Amino acid sequence: MINPFVEEIALQVSHATNMPADEVRALLETPPRPEMGDRALPCFALAKTLRKAPHLIARELAAQMATGGRISEVRPTGPYLNFFLSKTHLIAETLWAILDQGAEYGRGDEGVGKTVVIDFSHPNIAKPFGIHHLRSTVIGNALRNIYRALGYKVVGVNHLGDWGAQFAKLILAWNYWGEGELTADITIQKLLELYVRIHEEIEDKPELEREARAWFRRLEAGDEEAVRMWRVCVEASFKEFDRVYKMLDIGFESIAGESFYQDKMPAVLAQLREQGLLTQSEGASIVDLEAWDMPPFIALRSDDATLYGTRDLAALMYRWKTYRFEKLLYVVDVAQSLHFRQLFQVLELMKCDWREKCVHVQFGRLRFKDGGGASTRRGNVIFLEDVLHRAIELTRQIMADKNPDLPNREQIARDVGIGAIIFADLDSKRVRDIAFDWDEVLNFNGETGPYVQYTHARYCSVLRRYAGPLPPRDVNFELLNETEAVEVVKCLARFPDQIQKAADEYEPAAITALMVELCVVANRFYNAHQVLSGRADLTAARVALVYAIKTVLASGLALLGMKAPEQM
Repeated sequence: MINPFVEEIALQVSHATNMPADEVRALLETPPRPEMGDRALPCFALAKTLRKAPHLIARELAAQMATGGRISEVRPTGPYLNFFLSKTHLIAETLWAILDQGAEYGRGDEGVGKTVVIDFSHPNIAKPFGIHHLRSTVIGNALRNIYRALGYKVVGVNHLGDWGAQFAKLILAWNYWGEGELTADITIQKLLELYVRIHEEIEDKPELEREARAWFRRLEAGDEEAVRMWRVCVEASFKEFDRVYKMLDIGFESIAGESFYQDKMPAVLAQLREQGLLTQSEGASIVDLEAWDMPPFIALRSDDATLYGTRDLAALMYRWKTYRFEKLLYVVDVAQSLHFRQLFQVLELMKCDWREKCVHVQFGRLRFKDGGGASTRRGNVIFLEDVLHRAIELTRQIMADKNPDLPNREQIARDVGIGAIIFADLDSKRVRDIAFDWDEVLNFNGETGPYVQYTHARYCSVLRRYAGPLPPRDVNFELLNETEAVEVVKCLARFPDQIQKAADEYEPAAITALMVELCVVANRFYNAHQVLSGRADLTAARVALVYAIKTVLASGLALLGMKAPEQM
């Protein structure tokens, strides 16, 4: 959806400077204080082409801008050109758009006919769904919702780590310490115990590493017993994952483990050889990346076993042939940055002209406030399912104190508790590390998920008490002239821009920031003015504003992958 106010500014500046309108749009900022204007154009980017100081450019452009319609005033302030929007136009156009479009407000059609593939979540088979997989899961799901809102066909891919040497080690561990035959009733906890134990044993007995490699060769060769035991581990893991995904209400368009690409790797290896990219190094087949200050990309180990890099390359080639994507996003933590630099460099060497469509959407680590981390090998894994249940239980206790007679309290506790975990993850820029604190995450008054959900429920309650039609019609928006109401509308008007920003920057925090800001200004309005007043015309105008607030809050929560309870 094109913001008509931003579009008018962009077109006027474009006409005066010959800078393309989309570049002007990308430069526009929201000033930090309302008295500085509603939009600001930093003129630094124009200094080189216009060969003038930014403050002189701002002054000259101000004289060329037309006012009187959507733009009420243009004011140069140092190197910035500040635009003040007409309050009358802003309120009427924004609120009518929300009332007419409802949940579709803010959505766009730029992606129609285009496909975005998002690789996210990807927990490891035969290991528990740990808290360390939360960030990839919720960031990827939010991005999928955001791109869909812009009209793209989105393919959410869960690329499961269901292949590799770790399975050979598990098979070896079972042969040493398992009881009887490995069958489908094995639990993920038992597999974790075996995984931890075999790593401890290998540290003391390095010869076990050779035995594990022999099992992996048997697995890659299709050995019947090795494949059967591997399949048991995979099926046990899927039961675990399905339960967690159901709690999060997250699904995928494609679920394919690394094993899916086993038969596709020979063609990729053949292509690397044909293009003269493979060389031998200590018996291994590698792509030399020294010229780019990177270690070699190892395509085959010295024992001819594949590595996950080879499987990633095969998966990448398959996805391009299958989807012809506009973008392929890998939502993977910052620790894998080198891997993706190597992978994308190999694509360039293979002369894949679509390499620029591939993006590593990296994110920081999640740690609990006490500094504890999670290491599967040491065994101190924090299960994501346990964290979700803990959030639900704590929310249940809070709601029992605040609203013991609340109907459907159990479902609301789930929606709010799980939503609190999701919002806490998405609330800061994804590249930052997160220090997880239960007291902050479940705070109903701070900048949290429960706070946003509670605000939504508050305005649903107001609307239930209104006797007229929803949304109201024949509204006189000129009655919404209070400062608090205007600030709310300004925030609502920015919702389409924030959706676009979230997609452009792969940053769900652009949505969470607006949700919190909207709650703050909406509650300021609510506390200052009686919505259901004695005047029918004023009540209708204020109810229309409340309806718009509720609608945008619900839409924003949905984009983040959260529920919007109507009672709390």
